[in-house]
Amino acid sequence: MRNWQRKSAVACATISLLLCGGALAQTDLPVPAAAPTGTTPAIAVLDAAEAQQWQGWAAEVGWKIIAPAPLPTTAAIDARVQAVRQAVQQAIKAGTVDAAHLYIAGRADSAAAVFYTISRVPDLWAAGIALGGNPMVAVNTDRIFAANFANVPVLWVSGGAGDSAVADKLKASGIRMEWRPAAGLTNGAVFEWLLQHRRDEFPASIDCETNSPTFGSCYWVQMTKFDPSERNDVLPSTHVSGGNGAALDLGGFSAKLDDPGPGLFIAKLPEKYNGPLKLNDRILELDGRPIENAHAYLDMMAKVTQEKRVTVMLQRGKDRLRLETRIVLPVKDPVVTARVQGKYDHETKGIDLISRTITEMKVTIPEPWLPAVLSWNGLTLENITKPGCLLLTMDKEILHAAVCQ
Repeated sequence: MRNWQRKSAVACATISLLLCGGALAQTDLPVPAAAPTGTTPAIAVLDAAEAQQWQGWAAEVGWKIIAPAPLPTTAAIDARVQAVRQAVQQAIKAGTVDAAHLYIAGRADSAAAVFYTISRVPDLWAAGIALGGNPMVAVNTDRIFAANFANVPVLWVSGGAGDSAVADKLKASGIRMEWRPAAGLTNGAVFEWLLQHRRDEFPASIDCETNSPTFGSCYWVQMTKFDPSERNDVLPSTHVSGGNGAALDLGGFSAKLDDPGPGLFIAKLPEKYNGPLKLNDRILELDGRPIENAHAYLDMMAKVTQEKRVTVMLQRGKDRLRLETRIVLPVKDPVVTARVQGKYDHETKGIDLISRTITEMKVTIPEPWLPAVLSWNGLTLENITKPGCLLLTMDKEILHAAVCQ
């Protein structure tokens, strides 16, 4: 469970109609305010294989589904995020979807990808919906930043033991999210929750953090050049720690996180896996200590401080097997990130930017904000009278501005 491919599986019964393709409950949904003519709300899915299922639900309320072109199963998660971003931008350009009511969704294995996608490209979505799974799979990538959820709330619907505690931990870290138990929740209620949230192209307050200029888009700001020496201690990191990353050295495997136990149920193994595990094995004991369920296993691993040899007891059918292995800890590089906060004051027409690690950015100013005065880390650019994109650079505490090319 140390990489993106090691995901949880969720049985259909866990989330009622939501995971099993049942008919939508007859829930009256509010109409989006001021939706452009000919457009409708839309849900984007990261995994093209999920599109058909979501389309069945969305058709009942007249929504559209956006899915990226299929990618090889070996494609990196960032490539998948870029593919869904491109698909959404094309749909907006085509004028078929309401850009103010765009949502990112995933279920079961793809649920954690909702959190990951929002953290990478926060400015496309009004909200996110994750059905089942476990967001800690995304957190363990070390690329989740709480700031990116400031304008994008997530509803996580699940039925696993301990999921409420996981949600409380993530909320305490700053992620804007809501957890609801799966039991009794209807499809209609989920669509109603989504439609309560609206995306603003030019929000008056923005806050984004990233470790890559490829994912430096933040609404009306685009972070384009980084310099780690440009520190700003006023703006700390909002990186959400994935823990120590401790895992059993048994090869890549996926455990079913919502399985009630006993033990850790092995639900998926990589292609050409040559380790000692087999599908449907259960890891029952670790160094003689019984493992109640997946959450108990994760708690055990979270307390590990150093690598060591351990003994594992497996249940395979009617047989019990004893394995000798190790607990390993990954080597983690320091996370160097860039963060920008932006605020627009309607009364003073002032645009205030505070950043860390950024030496160049593009700022798009809408016409209603003019005339404007822009301040970036205390350096001021006055008398902005034309709307559009400005390329701002900071060199030796001098602010330069040019029209974006």
